[in-house]
Amino acid sequence: MKYELTEETQTVNGTTLYRIRALRSFGDVKAGDLGGWIGSERNLSQNGDAWVSGNAQVFGNAWVFNNARVSGDAQVSGDARVTGDARVTGNAQVTGNAWVTGNARVSGNARVNRSFDYLLIGPIGSRESFTTFYRTENGISVSCGYFCGTLDEFAAKVDETHGDNKHGKAYKAAIEFVKQVMNPAEGGSHGTH
Repeated sequence: MKYELTEETQTVNGTTLYRIRALRSFGDVKAGDLGGWIGSERNLSQNGDAWVSGNAQVFGNAWVFNNARVSGDAQVSGDARVTGDARVTGNAQVTGNAWVTGNARVSGNARVNRSFDYLLIGPIGSRESFTTFYRTENGISVSCGYFCGTLDEFAAKVDETHGDNKHGKAYKAAIEFVKQVMNPAEGGSHGTH
């Protein structure tokens, strides 16, 4: 076992949360270090370097595992998952069925309620960088380098800039993929997250 629940508790939304204490050293956590707050041992894996620290809270059916970290005043709840080397920090909230994975960083006052409220694709294009597709009240918008606009505006810009070269084809494939997985007609429009 890498941690235990202490007797120090707090109540959040009618749920009792327990402060955790490291039983052994791992990653940058030392044996005896106090961590953040969890509802039960199902919220934080006993394996890997996953950890909850500061005033962060993880409860409900949420689960933090692998090498993921939740810190600051962040809150992970519902059926959310934080995995891989992901970090959830600051006042960020990850709820619902959202998955934060890989090297993702969710910070500040971010709110992630569903995994398909945003999609990051990359590295892609001539700059070999990442392109973010996200829901707004009016559909799907895109942030790519200096470009920020609607999905249709992005498609027109890709056509103008790259035509049918390899980068244009890659961006066009990404656009079609996004239309399939983030289809507002099937998933509804949920505002910016």
